[in-house]
Amino acid sequence: MAVDYTVIVVYLAGMLAMGWWGMRRARSKSEFLVAGRRLGPSLYSGTMAAIVLGGASTIGGVGLGYQYGLSGAWMVFTIGLGLLVLSVFFSARIARLKVYTVSEMLDLRYGGGRAGIISGVVMWAYTLMLAVTSTIAYATIFDVLFDMHRTVAIVLGGSIVVAYSTLGGMWSITLTDMVQFVVKTIGVLLLLLPIAVVKAGGFSEMKAQLPTEYFDPLGIGGETIFTYVLIYTFGMLIGQDIWQRVFTARSDRTAKWGGTVAGTYCLAYALAGAVIGTAARVLYPKLGSADDAFATIVKDELPVGVRGLVLAAALAAVMSTSSGALIACATVANNDIWSRLRGRTAEGERDEVRGNRVFILLMGLAVIATAIAIDNVVEALTVAYNLLVGGLLVPILGGLVWRRGTVHGALASVVVGGLAVIVLMATYGILANEPVYYGLLASLAAYLAVSLATPATDAAVLTAWRERLAGRSPELASEPVPAPR
Repeated sequence: MAVDYTVIVVYLAGMLAMGWWGMRRARSKSEFLVAGRRLGPSLYSGTMAAIVLGGASTIGGVGLGYQYGLSGAWMVFTIGLGLLVLSVFFSARIARLKVYTVSEMLDLRYGGGRAGIISGVVMWAYTLMLAVTSTIAYATIFDVLFDMHRTVAIVLGGSIVVAYSTLGGMWSITLTDMVQFVVKTIGVLLLLLPIAVVKAGGFSEMKAQLPTEYFDPLGIGGETIFTYVLIYTFGMLIGQDIWQRVFTARSDRTAKWGGTVAGTYCLAYALAGAVIGTAARVLYPKLGSADDAFATIVKDELPVGVRGLVLAAALAAVMSTSSGALIACATVANNDIWSRLRGRTAEGERDEVRGNRVFILLMGLAVIATAIAIDNVVEALTVAYNLLVGGLLVPILGGLVWRRGTVHGALASVVVGGLAVIVLMATYGILANEPVYYGLLASLAAYLAVSLATPATDAAVLTAWRERLAGRSPELASEPVPAPR
């Protein structure tokens, strides 16, 4: 195990070193929050794939493969599908807006109002819980490595992410995510996948050992697939953590085609996780929990050194999602909530960077404390996605595609959809499908009815919105255009 420990320690030290290097580049608000909006296709594709493929996609995806066979790929597959839809149909327009948060987009489209701060609160809750659930996953990985206590593992893993994110902001996260993307590709796709299949005796032996439904592409069930599409595909379209990566693209072409490459990669990753889980079912048919499949096959079947690299890949998956959610959470807390509550004031670039750095540190501490206190990861993540989709999907997509939508309709949609989700989760249970189904319908009905019943959005607001969408409007006053290097 000494070699495995060395691989992990070198990897973690490298993450901290990149955080320190990123600090030297993050000298303005734009550099700190969106990497100066200068990422080219390679960096953009790798970092976008890294953030959407986290611990749930890696450890959870293998677990679903263990439980359902090849159809267990559907959860991660719908994430990739959402990224493809976002990239092909919306990313170019989103990148041209030159904003920092989803709530700023709502302000531009609807002309301000309370919808922005309310949507900010919903988005903050979503990004906070996303960061929490990613941070909890450290306990699983460090338990395999060091037999470490859950709390110590969460504090250790969380502290490393908070450290490099606070130091360099999006530049540090971009650099670390690119390394994490490479590590995940090597560890999961190039090493664990073929080794797992060979250890299980190949595909012919897997088919002989398992029921036929394990190889049915729809075996997980149509209702489950539909729910995945509703939550994860639509969630990819509107999440602050995803939009903030779109904002880093050098151009709308980079956002479109780089995101398309990342989405395609996600589809391959989805199938790989399901195949690994299916192989684990052959090797260990009586595991106590499906989520133990990843750790078990890594611990028992991989040779020394390779095991360390694959566990580093699992750490990379968790850290990429955790850091992306953390900076999104801090950006929303500072720019959409705190700045609005105290009133917008002009600050120097150095003060803005320092303020955002403080918020990352504060939100990071909150994430670690919450992760220690929460036991049920699935319920926490379900609450986050239900609120996101039920409360924000309609006003965001409506603002992008329907000219008649108004600020009053957007506000009603957020409030009615969010409250409906909360009430229905209390009635049917957190893990039930009804809250997001009916909450989304209530949000849509409120948006349409109130928008049609209230005066149309001011023509000047819509003109400014169209100019910004076309890329002809100047950037926000708070964001200087970075000088070329």
